[in-house]
Amino acid sequence: MKTRYEVTISRRFFKIWRRNFTVYKKIWLISFLPPLLEPLFYLFAFGAGLGALVGAVMYKGSMVSYGAYIAPALIAVNIMYSAFFENTFASFVRMFYQKTFDGMLATPLSLDEIITGEIVWGATKSVFATALMLAVISAFGLLTFPHALLLLPLAFVGGFAFGSIGMFFTGIVPTIESFNLPVFLFITPMFLFSGTFFPADNLPGWARGAALAFPLTHLVNLSRAVSFGELQGRLLLHLLYLVLFSAVFFPLALLTMRKRLIR
Repeated sequence: MKTRYEVTISRRFFKIWRRNFTVYKKIWLISFLPPLLEPLFYLFAFGAGLGALVGAVMYKGSMVSYGAYIAPALIAVNIMYSAFFENTFASFVRMFYQKTFDGMLATPLSLDEIITGEIVWGATKSVFATALMLAVISAFGLLTFPHALLLLPLAFVGGFAFGSIGMFFTGIVPTIESFNLPVFLFITPMFLFSGTFFPADNLPGWARGAALAFPLTHLVNLSRAVSFGELQGRLLLHLLYLVLFSAVFFPLALLTMRKRLIR
């Protein structure tokens, strides 16, 4: 007879967040450098290098520099990377190799609280990375303030979405090497075809439809609009997509992790 599965989440999940934050403070320099230097590399390679060939790009009826066009997309990509890789590779290491989850399960914490704390921590790392990128990119005058500050709460929303699907994959992959498959089939296509480096409208019709299914497409559209100070009601549709994406994959992450850890 099957037992009914009930989600049990309380504010105790914050203990998991605090544990991960404590570890993060001890290795902050390693975590600090990638989001600080990565936008510089991308802006130099694409903004200065490719931008010299492309020139200006048409955006919402206006011509903007290529550097200004890709800067918000780079922030969105970094949000995706920060949460997804934290809740795949890093969470898998804590679960499988370090046996951290086993130790937590020996406490009054429920599995749902452990996984929720992990996902919220992944979203928090996205906020940290976004704050660093804001500081760097702002020096180039590529963002509009104070509207660009909305990228911080947007980073948490996007980070939660990508952290949820990252944890979902953590619950189903057999080995850590198996993460190469979702990275190749899920992350890489989004990185290339979500309107990051060129408008998605330039894609063929079928590809545009596929791009709209990517959560990164909606995050890029939100990041770009916020960065240019264009706050319009239609942006709520993109935000709603990310919320619904989280509403689907967050419970799926809880379910797959429960099946994996509780035999």
